[in-house]
Amino acid sequence: MADMVDDDVMHLWALLFEIVLDGEKRLASHFAMHGLTTPQFYVLKTLVEQGGECSIGQIARVHGLTSATMTGLVKRLEAQSPPLVLRQPDDADRRSVRVILTEAGQERFAAVQTSLLEYVRALFCMLSADDRQNIIAYLSRYVDIVVRGMPLIDSPA
Repeated sequence: MADMVDDDVMHLWALLFEIVLDGEKRLASHFAMHGLTTPQFYVLKTLVEQGGECSIGQIARVHGLTSATMTGLVKRLEAQSPPLVLRQPDDADRRSVRVILTEAGQERFAAVQTSLLEYVRALFCMLSADDRQNIIAYLSRYVDIVVRGMPLIDSPA
């Protein structure tokens, strides 16, 4: 029994690693078609999720980056033509900078999202209804068990 579990563990690990690497490449390709890097897209996504505005520090915390690194990402988004974000001093805290999603940033995010959804739709059109439902069910179960049910392993000090 333990050998079977160990074999399953190794098989799952290999599959997850392959899926993650492939997914990263495919996402980066979609983002590049829209003139964005992966981190830049995630900044736009965070701003959309936060109602179009939040501090650089907030965005940095969400992505596990330093404020200095996030400032560079935000500056590159602001330097695009037209700017995808704007930076403004925070009226409540002068040490903080607010990042505001522009209309162009919202449009770029929507274009990337539409492109990605069209890609997944094309993939799903190649599968039977049962296969699609099985994929969704198994991935939902994975999210319930792993993402929501297991804490992250702390890194050693």
